[in-house]
Amino acid sequence: MTAVSHHIRESRSASEWVLDIFKVLFLALVTIVTIYPFWNIFVVSLNDATDAVRGGIYFWPRVFSTFSYREILGRSAFQHSILVTLARTVIGTPLAVMCTAMLAYPLARKDLVGHKFWSLLFVFTMYFGGGQVPYYMVLKNLGLLDNFWVFILPLIMNVYNMILIRSYIESMPESLFEAVRIDGGNDLVIFFRIIIPLAKPILMTVALFVAITQWNSWFDAYLYTSSQDLKPMQSILVEILNQYQTGATTSAQMSAGKSAQTVTPDSIRMAATMVATIPIILVYPFIQKYFVSGIMLGAVKG
Repeated sequence: MTAVSHHIRESRSASEWVLDIFKVLFLALVTIVTIYPFWNIFVVSLNDATDAVRGGIYFWPRVFSTFSYREILGRSAFQHSILVTLARTVIGTPLAVMCTAMLAYPLARKDLVGHKFWSLLFVFTMYFGGGQVPYYMVLKNLGLLDNFWVFILPLIMNVYNMILIRSYIESMPESLFEAVRIDGGNDLVIFFRIIIPLAKPILMTVALFVAITQWNSWFDAYLYTSSQDLKPMQSILVEILNQYQTGATTSAQMSAGKSAQTVTPDSIRMAATMVATIPIILVYPFIQKYFVSGIMLGAVKG
């Protein structure tokens, strides 16, 4: 086997070696272009704000400082907003995945009465909507304004995610379902004993989509809530950024100056970006093995 591999390596032409080198260099360039901006933001966020104004910070902090992070994380409003964001992500993600999967399964069944009609009805909602004002009135009539569940219920079903799961289920062999029915199992048994275990890749992929949406959402808090106790982390970060942009926190900057440290809009922006991004990035490696197979198989049909 080794001799065969050695012979194959020797028989490769010069053009093939050039092509391989080009591919490696190209992928290395793409990796650098993708990762470096994020790394630079991280480095600047850990550099002293006044020193960062000089520029010239590329790969490592010149004057290490965590004061921008302490300025953000030290606020009681921000600390409470983390709990709100965690709650809406932890509660909203599994509920959305389960409800979407429970809708996708019957729509994947060809023997469903009006199968095409129901499928087209849901796809129709992807292209046409009632608008923001009717949507607001519906939430108001349901008593969801200034209510924590306004973050959960409107996002509990997404048609695109449903189509991904439905397509994945349609790719499963029909013989699996027939075997369960022969043994006396009903649709609930099929769903929980067959669909859920076998559809784990696409379910984890959809869970990632929903978790990112919940984690990054902030505009819904501005539209549907007025209580400060219901503001998610992203909303508080936006408020902090706006305050420093407009100079509304002069007193905070003066008190920071007394301790020989200060912040700037750029330093706060960089630190806020890291605070909002790093937690969700840390989740990705745990579900990456499901992500590629899930998104590819889920998109085979549709």
